[in-house]
Amino acid sequence: MASQNEHVTTRTLRRWGLPDPGGSKYDRGTVLVAGGARRTPGAVMLAGTAALRVGAGRLMLGVADSVATAVAVAVPEAGVVPLPETATGSISGDAPAALIPELGHVRALLVGTGLDDVDTAREIVAQLAHVTPDPLVVVLDAFALGAIAHDADLVRPLRGRLILTPNPAEIEILLGSGDLDPARPGEFRDAAQEIASQYDAVIATQAFVAAPNGTALTLDVGGPGLGTSGSGDVLAGAIAGFAARGVPPLHAAAWGTYVHAAAGDDLARGTAGLGYLARELPERFPTVIARVLE
Repeated sequence: MASQNEHVTTRTLRRWGLPDPGGSKYDRGTVLVAGGARRTPGAVMLAGTAALRVGAGRLMLGVADSVATAVAVAVPEAGVVPLPETATGSISGDAPAALIPELGHVRALLVGTGLDDVDTAREIVAQLAHVTPDPLVVVLDAFALGAIAHDADLVRPLRGRLILTPNPAEIEILLGSGDLDPARPGEFRDAAQEIASQYDAVIATQAFVAAPNGTALTLDVGGPGLGTSGSGDVLAGAIAGFAARGVPPLHAAAWGTYVHAAAGDDLARGTAGLGYLARELPERFPTVIARVLE
């Protein structure tokens, strides 16, 4: 277990290590990414690809029925679960009925990526929180974070196995404060730790990871190029992938944060630090992991 406040380096990650990959894909766990409204299926595809690139064994993607076939063709490595949708293409509140039968085969569930309606997201999270079997790890991202704002009881059944991946704006929403400035790192980290305690969840935000017991992990990786469309989806998927492999939530969040940011650093070399695409990040993950473990 990490100390109360720890600076995470490659040496730290090497000391933690990763679970043995086993003899088959089933040994490395299944990730289910649920979101993907008609207008935003790419977010689910980015997250799912990231989960596979960090070594998860199997991938399932839950997306709006109208785009399910296209997603299945675009990501042939994944099984696709068509989700009921509204006339405008948003995922409907009935989606858990299609997802629940799959949960017994899943080690990590990522919810929120590619959703586009906070009220529906709240319905979905509320239903899944009460039926998700232990010890399945749940990662909440994007609209699922807005869905639980000011209602920590909504995710109380997930205590001890919940990871939240807010960006700075979502930190403010969860905390109910609009005065935070990520440029003031002490204030920003205090906010993340307060949310970790309030929601009894691991928080992964920027280059910082916080746990409900007060543990704080800081990583010195990443640059402005990570602030690009789809990058947060990739981060959430990487964290879910490590969790599926059996990495404990705190360490899964730190591993995912490091690999995501280090891949960005690799892509930024020889440029002004900007201009690479989120979909290019997962391609670097296996190399980054190998470099840490060598």
